[in-house]
Amino acid sequence: MDFELNEEQRAFADTASEFAKARLAPMAAKWDEEHIFPKEVLREAGELGFLSLYTPEEQGGLGLSRLDASIIFEQLAMGCTSTTAFMTIHNMVTWMVASFASDEAKTQFCPKLVTGEWLGSYCLTEPNAGSDAASLTTSAQKHGDHYLLSGSKAFISGAGDTDVLVVMARTGEAGAKGISAFVIPANAEGISYGRKEPKMGWNSQPTRSVTFDRVKVPLTALLGEEGQGFTFAMKGLDGGRINIATCSLGTAQQALNQATQYLQERKQFGKNLAQFQGLQFKLADMATELVAARQLVRYAASKLDRRDAEATAYCAMAKRFATDVGFQVCDAALQLYGGYGYIKEYPLERQFRDVRVHQILEGTNEIMRLIIARRLLHEGAELL
Repeated sequence: MDFELNEEQRAFADTASEFAKARLAPMAAKWDEEHIFPKEVLREAGELGFLSLYTPEEQGGLGLSRLDASIIFEQLAMGCTSTTAFMTIHNMVTWMVASFASDEAKTQFCPKLVTGEWLGSYCLTEPNAGSDAASLTTSAQKHGDHYLLSGSKAFISGAGDTDVLVVMARTGEAGAKGISAFVIPANAEGISYGRKEPKMGWNSQPTRSVTFDRVKVPLTALLGEEGQGFTFAMKGLDGGRINIATCSLGTAQQALNQATQYLQERKQFGKNLAQFQGLQFKLADMATELVAARQLVRYAASKLDRRDAEATAYCAMAKRFATDVGFQVCDAALQLYGGYGYIKEYPLERQFRDVRVHQILEGTNEIMRLIIARRLLHEGAELL
């Protein structure tokens, strides 16, 4: 098993790193403080292919592997966690449309999603259907040549500022088999948006509720066939879990880098903090946990790329472990900064706030444990 990046992967990582340093990091604090959704910078990311990393090439994407995408997202997250996290969501939307939509819908949406001219939101979560996504109640009823979509979604990233929505709605029986997926314009008649939620972090992307009041949706807006929506959603979430785990890795790596530099510069009791053995041990533990998390994330991504039968369990493990480690490393880095880490002049408090939600979204870490345990308890299952 080769753990080294190949030449192409290093080139992608270098490009992403340069973009993060030039276009994300310098503005991240301002976007956070003023709650700015940086659409122009996102379009620049689109021009570099960062908004369609694993979208099929025939639809204008780069057609990269999930492992390649993870390597790129990690570098981007070192510049701005929140903005990179939105890029991962947009990538999921673009991939779903490019992979499962009708030819008519692909022609309508893919060219502008790929470039970032249009931005996308993913609408699965509902006020009463969070972890139990299969219990969603938003409905799409067929009426001749169209569906009428009614219901509401909660905690939707980008909602109200994006152009395209991928929506999960019930078209049939109760449970997962009755759920279908649709792609629709975000400004369609009958769609309304709630207030911009005041959040602990992720302030460079808006979060709102979405209400659908008998929205007329053409039959061509259906992704795949009726009843396949939950399957598509779960496929999307496997990749989404790798993506959000990767955002934690990049943020934690940046926090570790900053803390290491700070300990080498800051003096107390007549010597640099880096000379204190207790703090050296702390850095060593942070780095070790982070490297372990990175290897698990990349291993899970490779499982997903190979369509391994156990990919879902490995994605759950990677998401659980990396988002926990990412938060712990950012917390420890803030502690090493002392009082300065708590002040907004330094990036640690923003990084700490931004990574906290990663343990909740794309399936809470408690749900990740449930997925893993169920697989372990399944007859004949071996996770090796």
